[in-house]
Amino acid sequence: MLSSQVFYRHGRLKVKTTEEQAEAKRLEREKKLRHYVTATKAIFEKRKLGQLDKEALELTSQILGANPDFATLWNFRREVFLHLAEETPDEMQALFRAELSFLESCLRVNPKSYGTWHHRSWVMEHIPEPDWARELELCNKFLESDERNFHCWDYRRLVVQRSQVPPQDELAFSDNLITRNFSNYSSWHYRSRLLPQLHPDPHQQGRITEEVLLKEELVGHWNAFFTDPNDQSAWFYHRWLLGRADPEPTIRCLYVNREDASLVVAFPHPVAVAPASHDLVVFGDESPLVVRWRTPDGRNKPGLMWLCELPSTALNDHWPQHTFRVLWAEGQSQKECVLFKGHKDCWSQDSVTEEQVFRCELSVEKSTVLQSELESCKELQALEPENKWCLLTIILLMRALDPLVYERETLSYFETLKAADPMRSAYLDDLRSKFLIENSILKMEYAEARVVDLSQRGLTILCHLEYLLLVTHLNLSDNLLCFLPPSLAMMRCLEVLEADENQIETLEGLPPLPRLEELSLCNNRIQRPSDLRTLASFPKLAHLNLQGNPLCQLPGVQSELATLLPNVATVLT
Repeated sequence: MLSSQVFYRHGRLKVKTTEEQAEAKRLEREKKLRHYVTATKAIFEKRKLGQLDKEALELTSQILGANPDFATLWNFRREVFLHLAEETPDEMQALFRAELSFLESCLRVNPKSYGTWHHRSWVMEHIPEPDWARELELCNKFLESDERNFHCWDYRRLVVQRSQVPPQDELAFSDNLITRNFSNYSSWHYRSRLLPQLHPDPHQQGRITEEVLLKEELVGHWNAFFTDPNDQSAWFYHRWLLGRADPEPTIRCLYVNREDASLVVAFPHPVAVAPASHDLVVFGDESPLVVRWRTPDGRNKPGLMWLCELPSTALNDHWPQHTFRVLWAEGQSQKECVLFKGHKDCWSQDSVTEEQVFRCELSVEKSTVLQSELESCKELQALEPENKWCLLTIILLMRALDPLVYERETLSYFETLKAADPMRSAYLDDLRSKFLIENSILKMEYAEARVVDLSQRGLTILCHLEYLLLVTHLNLSDNLLCFLPPSLAMMRCLEVLEADENQIETLEGLPPLPRLEELSLCNNRIQRPSDLRTLASFPKLAHLNLQGNPLCQLPGVQSELATLLPNVATVLT
């Protein structure tokens, strides 16, 4: 039976069937489409002819009123307004005020239109007498209806800046929204942008003073946690509180090797260096040297490590010593080291522990508060044993307090977290691997060792390899690694690498390791000799152990490997 619509026409009952309704809608859509196409063609014709007049504004308003995301038409309207700028200020004020009214109607059609909010910003920057107070009220109105409208939040920051609203007033505004709804992530984020303005930490740009952090912020959000522990907004804000500013731009390590006349510079964050850069200058015995820079992986993209070959005149085996100094203009820093006669290499590097690379230095007060935070999180976790945000925060608090002391307990919480959040198990495995590598770097420095054992750790990724520049022996056996990353090339001193019992299928993409002599890849998943082709470019590789790999079963594999790697002694059985 057909559904129908009942209405009266000329006083007589009429019934409109579903087919008739659909036909009427189709005809209406076709009519709108014809009008849309006709108006659009007329607009582009006017733009082509350079007719920047008020008729163009009227035509574009017909289209934008229905589809405010037509970016080209907003551009055309700006061209028209710039052309009309020759009119009197009063006339331009009236035009812009009408434009603001039109924009408000467009925002009612789509409150999250990129083009509309951007055009409104442009209008307010060009109107002769801007009313920023009214714009602030407009933001309040739109955030009242949708408190997560990030377009409106972005526009509000512009309005606040232009109208010079005090940060404390905006902080009170964000607090009010958070009080009404703990799940307002945008308000939490806005709060994180305002607090560093009100209480800037003189030692960490973009962070807040310890007094405010401890007395107000870290203890002020537990109501949100216990009210709705599964809401992520407050947990993300808490994670920001536990974070810290980016490291200062500096040279972290300088290494010089006499044997291959190379010099390596390591940074705490990726740096762009041109091959013949004047921003990174090398001095040998106080004389500037002409060098060409490259990254260890050969990509020459912004990286954590850059190296160069020293000129032959920079090293003399008969001199008692050579002093090398690198000056980095961008970071306004320098580092030097001395290569003595009879020594094959030298280096100068910052301490990982002294520089607090992987954790913040804790005062007694901060340590006490974080310990209290940890206990509160554990209490909440006892009530909500499968709350993933609580479990992750416990791990992060332990890392902040003492990563080595809490290492065993942290690993236990990772297992609990993976069971509670199986969809993110891969991410959690990588995060766990990252933390374990950081701990190993700390232990290595405490022991003043150049040998690192990362075997049997369940590692899924390798990271922070720039901190292993001086390591000569690395054991990665019995992990879950599927490949060796190109960043391994930053280990310029590595002589022995053990990577047995992993899931490695190929070495493709691995750059040459200049000092690697022994490589063990037993019981991996390498199937063809061609998967090892990159090893042919390793200048010092002499021993390769491939026992337990599928390629060992291939006929003639020994001779094929001998041809591929003529200077390498290969063990297959």
